[in-house]
Amino acid sequence: MANRTVKDARSVKGTNPQYLVEKITRSRIYSCRYWKEECFALTAELLVDKAMELRYIGGTFSGNIKPTPFLCLVLKMLQIQPEKDIIIEFIKNEDFKYVRLLGAFYMRIIGESLDVYKYLEPLYLDYRKIRLQNKNGDFILSHVDEFIDELLREERACDVILPRIQKRKILEDNEQLEPRVNALEEDMDELEESSDEEMVIEELQRQKSPERRRHDRKKSPSPRHRRSKSQSPHRRRREPSPRRERRRSRSPHRRRSPQRERRRKSRSPDHRHKESDRHRRRHRSESPSNRHRKSHRH
Repeated sequence: MANRTVKDARSVKGTNPQYLVEKITRSRIYSCRYWKEECFALTAELLVDKAMELRYIGGTFSGNIKPTPFLCLVLKMLQIQPEKDIIIEFIKNEDFKYVRLLGAFYMRIIGESLDVYKYLEPLYLDYRKIRLQNKNGDFILSHVDEFIDELLREERACDVILPRIQKRKILEDNEQLEPRVNALEEDMDELEESSDEEMVIEELQRQKSPERRRHDRKKSPSPRHRRSKSQSPHRRRREPSPRRERRRSRSPHRRRSPQRERRRKSRSPDHRHKESDRHRRRHRSESPSNRHRKSHRH
């Protein structure tokens, strides 16, 4: 009794709504613990609270084919068949991303082609991260827009075969659906417009009149003026660094000029005695007695 579809349920795709899930997967859901404890006597009002408790999405995992809570709630929605307005509110819910994905998955299974494109394509702009459990039981990172793209393009999602829908191009040709506008194309158009404006501004700057260029040259200071500023007498001279002074004082092989060498020798006492001896010899040679002796010899 607990696994039967409600009496006033409508047939979907010409069959019982629960039959849209494969029999082996459906039997695994009926025998799992989450279905027996959490999904028993669940109504459309209480289904919202269970959907808010979801922390990941997925189909079946491990070797025993255990269903995830996400897949159990999908089958419960197929069993009780909530109203379309409730499903639309699930999809428009921006606070709980897993509630949104639950409504989108249910809409993809039971909805018509126009409703699927109408309500699922706006979710391409939702880039939030989600956790997805694979068949090995490991959690992988995904995004809301990736899952929506999988629902619209793939034939199977979360281990459930998705009903076929018409191609979007056919609906556009029949004027039942408007052409889809990609958000990236709008951003690219804005970037192209901004780049064109920058190119126009650069061309205008290049095509300046010669009078304007002359005026700009007059305003700019000449290089001579700049040199005179750098060579001003009031400019503070740089003091020699102590390292440089040490190098000068330590260099033993530094050569001195000849004038400095003479001055140094003149200051020494030995050089003074030699100079005095020279003066005495000159004085003796220039005395009158020495002159007379030289003349007598000749």
